[in-house]
Amino acid sequence: MRFDALISNAYDNTIPCIEIAFTPPRGNEVLQVKTIPFRFCGEDEGAMAKPNPVEFLQEVRSEGAKVAWPTRKETMITTAMVFVMVIVASLFFLMSDQILRWAVGLVLGIGR
Repeated sequence: MRFDALISNAYDNTIPCIEIAFTPPRGNEVLQVKTIPFRFCGEDEGAMAKPNPVEFLQEVRSEGAKVAWPTRKETMITTAMVFVMVIVASLFFLMSDQILRWAVGLVLGIGR
């Protein structure tokens, strides 16, 4: 019997790969455990890029330009919808609380 596992992602060479191989003993054999060192996928294994702040900020600006930002009108409408829903939810929970308070008082005979 043999157990093999491979976890890897070739999308980015900074994502770690984990490889596990396990063969259980047969008969009087002794189980041998091997530790497998951590390694990275890709051509330059283990090499980590040094962060460059200027390049990072340029990439952030580039990604921000790709975002489809809402217009001022869309933002105002969405904000108004949120406020309306907060008011509706507040009224719902206020009414539910009052009804439950009245029902519990009626059942327990409190507040006559």
